[in-house]
Amino acid sequence: MSVAELKERHMAATETVNSLRERLKQKRLLLLDTDVAGYARAQGKSPVTFGPTDLVCCRTLQGHTGKVYSLDWTTEKNRIVSASQDGRLIVWNALTSQKTHAIKLPCAWVMTCAFSPNGLSVACGGLDSVCSIFNLNSPTDKDGNLPISKMLSGHKGYVSSCQYVPDEDTHLITSSGDQTCVLWDISTGLRTSVFGGEFQSGHTADVLSYDGSHHYVNTFEHIKSVSISASNSRMFVSGSCDATARLWDTRAASRAVRTFHGHEGDVNSVRFFPDGNRFGTGSDDGTCRLFDIRTGHQLQVYHQQHGDSEVPHVTSIAFSISGRLLFASYSNGHCYVWDTLLAKIMMVVLNLGSLQNSHDSRISCLGLSADGSALCTGSWDTNLKIWAFGGHRRVI
Repeated sequence: MSVAELKERHMAATETVNSLRERLKQKRLLLLDTDVAGYARAQGKSPVTFGPTDLVCCRTLQGHTGKVYSLDWTTEKNRIVSASQDGRLIVWNALTSQKTHAIKLPCAWVMTCAFSPNGLSVACGGLDSVCSIFNLNSPTDKDGNLPISKMLSGHKGYVSSCQYVPDEDTHLITSSGDQTCVLWDISTGLRTSVFGGEFQSGHTADVLSYDGSHHYVNTFEHIKSVSISASNSRMFVSGSCDATARLWDTRAASRAVRTFHGHEGDVNSVRFFPDGNRFGTGSDDGTCRLFDIRTGHQLQVYHQQHGDSEVPHVTSIAFSISGRLLFASYSNGHCYVWDTLLAKIMMVVLNLGSLQNSHDSRISCLGLSADGSALCTGSWDTNLKIWAFGGHRRVI
């Protein structure tokens, strides 16, 4: 068979696949007689209301000299690790704003960081294609630097995100620009499983996030951490430049359990809903979406009307402890709080220049403390800020 014939057959097969995908999309739409907001309104649900003092900035963490790209909380809520363009990881005491560790990295181009479940180690990765592990209790070297305790090498592209498997300090999942996700055994430094890549059901573009670009500048604008289900640590979700999110089971690496379509741009951030049956996504198309892993259906879209103006990209998302609130940061410096039931913006938490103590530049990452009582945001202005529920507002 000639090359021309192969190309013709490939084009025909691609057209068939696209046609079937469109038919499947239309069938799914016919089954969706309502969305979450429509059902909630029919049940008489009332929107959550926020006042200007219900979420207030109580701490500003200053110490980085470059853009902050990633952050993560410990499970005991009072410590945060952040990664910055200045080539350092900083571990903070969130209660006192004090730095407990400032770790100089061998590669300054760090893109992601994560705390181990026991809070004794931190992991990071970036353009060196390696995930580095630091034991916070290790003695420093003669120059005062904390040595790397383990290097996880194997990716063929940059490491875009990492997350420890819940309640397991010896296993970690990374995502990469090589279109794969990897489950690592930290004790041996070896790959346990590889997801995607050469497999047909894998992503067809760089994997940006889990909850994971075409050019690394794009990637640095839209980074978030891995999302592994807290209720079932064998399941995780990845997001990619191919505009899809995929659900994986660590026991069956050869195929994704399900692929979720709907976005029209890179999926920059994914995060499991607290019950583990749903997950949220944030994308370059300016929308956040809620998906159900059991049915594969899109449950809700969260977006603003922008008219003819440029649509800001969603850079990071996080759910409140109950899932009623969705926090989303955008490339224009805004950070919105969405009511996940009624799909309405309750208030602009961080609107560039509009609130006292707000960030001076775009918010690149955000995350909630384990008990849901505080939100931390990281920004290109080199600072992190901690936002706490004020007054008599209870944690939602």
